[in-house]
Amino acid sequence: MDPNEGLTLDQLRVLDAVERCGSFAAAATQLHRVTSAVSYAVRALEEGLGLALFDRSGHRAALTPAGRRILDEGRLLLERARELGQLARDLRGEWEPTLTLVVDGILPMTPLMRALRHLGDRAAPTRVQLAVEYLGGVRERFERERADLMVVLDFAGDEHHIAEPLPPIELLLVARRDHPVHAAGPVARADLAAHVELSVADSRREDAPPLARLSLGSSQIFRLSDFHSKREALLEGVGLGWMPRHLIERDLARGTLRRIDFREGPEHVFHPHLVHRRGVPLGRAARALHDELRALPPTTASAEAAAKQMKAPAKKKTGASRPTSRAR
Repeated sequence: MDPNEGLTLDQLRVLDAVERCGSFAAAATQLHRVTSAVSYAVRALEEGLGLALFDRSGHRAALTPAGRRILDEGRLLLERARELGQLARDLRGEWEPTLTLVVDGILPMTPLMRALRHLGDRAAPTRVQLAVEYLGGVRERFERERADLMVVLDFAGDEHHIAEPLPPIELLLVARRDHPVHAAGPVARADLAAHVELSVADSRREDAPPLARLSLGSSQIFRLSDFHSKREALLEGVGLGWMPRHLIERDLARGTLRRIDFREGPEHVFHPHLVHRRGVPLGRAARALHDELRALPPTTASAEAAAKQMKAPAKKKTGASRPTSRAR
């Protein structure tokens, strides 16, 4: 009998989940199955193909070279199956069953929630998952979970992804109004390094080269999981750090937070992009959300950031560069 006759898409989905999640137990959790059912599906696939896909001699099962080849080809089949399923739904005018969106937590959430509300107003039966990550964690989760859309910083697309620009995000270097950094007048990087630096860490799971450009060089760095807790730390005078303008506009207006007179510039602009996979059609709900996000007007802070960048004179390049960090 042809071994491929016993091959199923479900077995390939299980194989894909085990590799992405790192273990049979984690794959079972993601697939909402018991671990024994996942193990059985992998065993059945191995027997059907006549190949050992995992080396089980160590503490954790690892793909064999044959397993890696089968997984790579299997993922192409799974992608093609998803495309065919989406084509069928489009032809029937139906909504896709699920929609996963991964966004960077630095973004203003109000426009996004407005877009989701409009999607809900259309009575779409699609189950929506919104995941919030930071920096490299956004793209990592987008790939790991095969998400439909992502809003990410510092990525303008490539041969596998279509990226469309969204309004810019302006970051300001701030501290509480009575923080000693304000007493020094214009400050250099060496002056900032004497204070506690607050940052939001990259949420990616795997180690990667430094990505962000906003490290201040302090020997005391307090890493927080999100910008809301970072704002609370700033308001309590724990330290200083970069914050998106839209999260602290009221604090600046009230005078509880003040911008730091940083000689290198107390502002930084990020350019987010709305990204989806090239050659993979978006479902009806994903397309509706995509169009909503592209049509939303920029926030006041975004408009000001764009205007400032257009007016700013071009800076001459020097041999020195700012230190980098995986946090911001």
